[in-house]
Amino acid sequence: MEEIRGVPTWQEELASLVDAGLRYDGAPIDFTAATESGSKRSGFMSVDGSGSEAKETLKDQVTGFMTSWGEMLVDLSRGCKDIVQQTVVTDDSFVVRKLGKPAAKVSKKLSFMNDFLPEDRDPIHAWPVIFFVFLLALAALSFSPEQDRPVPVITKLRIHPTGATRVQLPDGRYVAYQELGVSAERARYSLVTPHSFLSSRLAGIPGVKKSLLEEYGVRLVSYDLPGFGESDPHRGRNLSSSASDMINLAAAIGIVDKFWLLGYSTGSMHTWSAMKYFPDKIAGAAMVSPVINPYEPSMAKEEMVKTWEQWLTKRKFMYFIARRFPILLPFFYRRSFLSGKLDHLDQWMSLSLGEKDKLLLKDPTFQEFYQRNVEESVRQGITKPFVEESVLQVSSWGFTLSEFRTQKKCTTNGVLSWLMSMYSEAECELIGFRKPIHIWQGMDDRVAPPSMSDYISRMIPEATVHKIPEEGHLSFYFFCDDCHRQIFYALFGEPKGQLEKAKETLVETEAHKDTTSSTTTTKE
Repeated sequence: MEEIRGVPTWQEELASLVDAGLRYDGAPIDFTAATESGSKRSGFMSVDGSGSEAKETLKDQVTGFMTSWGEMLVDLSRGCKDIVQQTVVTDDSFVVRKLGKPAAKVSKKLSFMNDFLPEDRDPIHAWPVIFFVFLLALAALSFSPEQDRPVPVITKLRIHPTGATRVQLPDGRYVAYQELGVSAERARYSLVTPHSFLSSRLAGIPGVKKSLLEEYGVRLVSYDLPGFGESDPHRGRNLSSSASDMINLAAAIGIVDKFWLLGYSTGSMHTWSAMKYFPDKIAGAAMVSPVINPYEPSMAKEEMVKTWEQWLTKRKFMYFIARRFPILLPFFYRRSFLSGKLDHLDQWMSLSLGEKDKLLLKDPTFQEFYQRNVEESVRQGITKPFVEESVLQVSSWGFTLSEFRTQKKCTTNGVLSWLMSMYSEAECELIGFRKPIHIWQGMDDRVAPPSMSDYISRMIPEATVHKIPEEGHLSFYFFCDDCHRQIFYALFGEPKGQLEKAKETLVETEAHKDTTSSTTTTKE
């Protein structure tokens, strides 16, 4: 029988397998055996004698899985990007209609930052990368591999029992104050001092000796600003109300004559306000390291540059927040001095201190005073008074320092009166704060830089500025006996001691005799 052509015989199939590199080993041929890669072919062996292919390892499987997964994520991100471009960032989308114009304004204001990029970099792609790298660098800097460094001891702030002397003001609020030195009856001079930021009535003149106060006959009065220490808060505090509080306090505690003012650091702005609104009640003013509004428009460009370059970046940022976004200040205050834990002054206030100031911070006497003063300052645990102080410092004060300059003011009711005033002094008067103004400025002060005192001297030529070489913001004022004596001598001259009660009694006796003699004469 002839074989059907087109269908290979078994001999031809066997020959084709031999030609393909395989040979028959005598085992029965299983045509149902699996032919997948890596499995053994039943009944056949490779020509070189190996019976199977290389097996795939776990590492290869994981690598293939991750590669496939990465390709899927790339495709998914491209799809999401296409969806966002087609639906969200189109001109007709709700997001673009509402946020397009504000975003364009912000982008225009920040476009100057693109000048810092290379010309071949697209800002849209470059700035997100820079921001992401910045976050990574910040995270790396916050992580320290040192495991054996000492852990700082956390000191907790304590709440002390109340016990301050308080007086009630005309509006019903109570103000806490402290008196040092001689009594009211024997005081030759009354000196009132408002405290600075993160301070209280306990500061006064830090470390001043009672013997010095008695030698000059000084009654030193320090008080808590509204919301600090044991003083009641004020609903709408400003510099005008601050001046009124000072005058009302002086009247309530029996200061009937003119009194002197002493302002330190940010406390100086309350001194300026009392000089502005109640000049007739003030005998003179002294300021140590005075702080002015760093945004004062009348400052020269050089003065402003020298002022800002002395401050740390964080301090500049806090000034910016106080001026533009004061609502954010409580967030920072609750994590610093209102957290219930005590930290170094330069850390809390972001201060850059000189060498003498750094040495003072390590003094145990200063540390004890500083802790007790801060504990009293934050007694009420509220952020409002601290926010008010910060905002007052960087806001318009309602007056300029040039108003304290001695100037000639002439009454002119017309052109004729104006012409007559040019040749006659009869209708002219001198205005301004015509009382002594003394300022002490440490030349190594980086908190209230010397440029601020230069500005004050330029605005008020009559002010006496004492420039102290190598002194900082704290070193000239805190626990410095010679410094305190210098201040008193500049204000009061040679010490004359306190008033004697015997003289007052003698005056009262003579007045009584005069009254008796006049009565006798009337009877005759």
